[in-house]
This record gives sequence, structure tokens and C-alpha cells, in this order.
Amino acid sequence: MKKIKIQDAIGRSLCHDITEMNGEFKGVAFKRGHIIQACDIAHMLRIGKQHIFVWEAQAGEIHEDDCARRMAAMALVEGAHYTEPAEGKVLLIADKRGMFRVNRQLLSKINSIGDITICTLPDHYPVEAGARLASMRIVPLVTKEEQILEAEQLCRDTPLLRLLPYRHKKVGVIITGSEVYHGRIQDRFEPVVRDKMKQYPSEIVGITVCDDDLDLIAGAARAYLEKGADFLIFTGGMSVDPDDLTPTAIRQLGADIVTHGVPAQPGNMTLVAYLGDIPILGIPGAAIKLPTTVFDVLLPQIFAGERIRKEDLVKLADGGLCQMCKSCHWPNCTFGHFWLGK
Repeated sequence: MKKIKIQDAIGRSLCHDITEMNGEFKGVAFKRGHIIQACDIAHMLRIGKQHIFVWEAQAGEIHEDDCARRMAAMALVEGAHYTEPAEGKVLLIADKRGMFRVNRQLLSKINSIGDITICTLPDHYPVEAGARLASMRIVPLVTKEEQILEAEQLCRDTPLLRLLPYRHKKVGVIITGSEVYHGRIQDRFEPVVRDKMKQYPSEIVGITVCDDDLDLIAGAARAYLEKGADFLIFTGGMSVDPDDLTPTAIRQLGADIVTHGVPAQPGNMTLVAYLGDIPILGIPGAAIKLPTTVFDVLLPQIFAGERIRKEDLVKLADGGLCQMCKSCHWPNCTFGHFWLGK
């Protein structure tokens, strides 16, 4: 790299983007490749550029923009795209909704290589189309190509980033409770479940209200399975009271209980089970009172086709306490993220 006074740089080509910060504006004032004109000098000085660097290519060196392109190429993601380099970095943008996955161990290894920096959204993060998923760049203008080669080798057989699209689910809903079944109180779970399911590609094949009777509850579930349901949601009857029979009814189906109880609030008493590959959730009463509970945390995992494990749920504890904000911003908060290193 050769440093030249800006007054002596007329006719020279910039070898990197020059950023300007002025009030609320932060962006590119001059792009890489711009030929400096006499009329640019005052602007350059005004943003603090008294010198420019001229890059004279050396064997084994690589420019920041070329590094950014190669980092993007080593971490391609189906359902997302990279921007062109700007200010030495590329951004990964989601093209569709889904759950973003990060190989955190691999990410740490790559970020330990000299000048490389890659930052991302958290692992297991639900995203919408247009979301910024990752940013990649090197710190200096130029680095040794061997660093990029090392990163490319690490990504050769293992994907660094993935975007899992939501899959369509046929949902059977079983609402339990004698007080609802006999009409003593109005059910409040159905509108909540319907609203949550509208947020995902799903079809509710039916909603059945059951008395506190093991055979009735299990029978309703079997009926939905016969109709092709591949996701069962049970509401109510999730506490430890002797009249709350939902967990027992789920066991009676032959399901494997992953957990009854999650170290996160609200939604402590949530039940997670599987009947073969069919996910089953038991949803406690918090879901009808609060906008976001463990129910919301688990739905992206289920619709993305991720099998939920006990060890995953245990790791919800660190960040598992909702702050009950007056205006809910989930998932853009600390609540309910799976801090997993895979």
C-alpha cells in the first residue's frame, strides 16, 4: 500500500470505498474505482481524508472486496442472497421466511483466523423475508490470501449458515377441561391457537373440546391422526393438579415425552412430546394471557422441521425469563433463544 497526499492524488483511482458520516448520514461518499477529480479535494478534506492509499498488488495478497466475495461464496445459503461488496463488506439477506441456523463452533473457528470477521443473527432465529442474516468482511484493506483459503477449507464439507423454510403442517387441536366442555366458562384457547397458526403454513384439520376424561382426550387425538394430522396441540390440563389429565392422555397415545416443564417463563408447564415424527405440544394457560410464551418459541422450530430435544430446552434457561415489556418485541429480545453450538 502506498500513501499519497490527497492534493497529489488527482487522476488516481480509489482502491477502497470511502465512508462519510455527517449528522444522521453514514454511507459511501466515494466508491472503489472512483477517479479523483480536482473538485473532490474539498469534499475529501471535509470528511477527514488528507491522504489516500494506492494498492500495488503483491503476490499472495487479496483486496477486501475480493475477500468479501469469496467469503460469500464459501457460505452460500439456499433461500437467501448476498449483496455486492460495499465499504468492504457483504450482507446476507433472507429471500423468504424461515428459521436461521448458524454453526456456532465453525463460526468461532473462522473468526479466529487473522483479519476475518463474520457476524450473524443468533442460531435458531425466526426471520422474515428481507431480514439481514449475516455480514462479512476483513478488517484491513488487504490481507494474506492464505487466510481466506483456510476459511474456505473449513467450510468445504460443513455449511456455516442455513435458512430452513417453514413446512406445511396439518394441525389437530384438543382443548381440555370440564369447565369448558360443560359450558361453564367460555374457551379462550381456540382464538389464540388459530391466530398462531395463521403465522405459519398450516391447516387446522379440527378443534375438539374434551371433558377431563383420558379416553375422550386420547380418542380425539387418534381421530386427528387418522385424518392425517402431523402436529397435535393440546391446551389446558397441564398443571400438577390431580384433575389435569392431559400429560397422561398424551402418554396413553404412546408418545415419547421429551419434557413436561421448560426452564422459561411464561410457559413453564409446557409439554413437548413426539409420536414417531409427529410433534405434540401441551400448552399451559399462560398462552391465553400473554402475547409471547414458550409456545411462540417452539413453533418456529417445529415448522422448520427441527426435532426438539431435552438438551435444547435446558439451554433456554439462559435468557428464559421474559421481561414482560409493555410492547412485545419478540423475537428481537433476549427471551427464548436457543444458544446452541452445533
